[in-house]
Amino acid sequence: MTVKRQKRSARFKFKVALEAAKELKTVSQIASEYQVTPGQVSKWKKQLQSQGASIFETKADGSQQQQEKKEAELYEQIGRLKMDLDWLQKKV
Repeated sequence: MTVKRQKRSARFKFKVALEAAKELKTVSQIASEYQVTPGQVSKWKKQLQSQGASIFETKADGSQQQQEKKEAELYEQIGRLKMDLDWLQKKV
């Protein structure tokens, strides 16, 4: 008899890992409460601790990249408008 593998959402994993990181309950208690294995709880906790800082970095990097892209587009538009103005001044 085969057992179907359960897929857990990222929100569920985060909730379990956060509770494990608080250390108010043992890993075994958390595992039995959420019906997962203690090894899985430990793995999610380690991932949270090692990659937790990257959550905050990606948002800042993404907005900074968007800002730089927007600035480049605006400078490009300014250059085109200046060229058009120079051309019109020569024609007049």
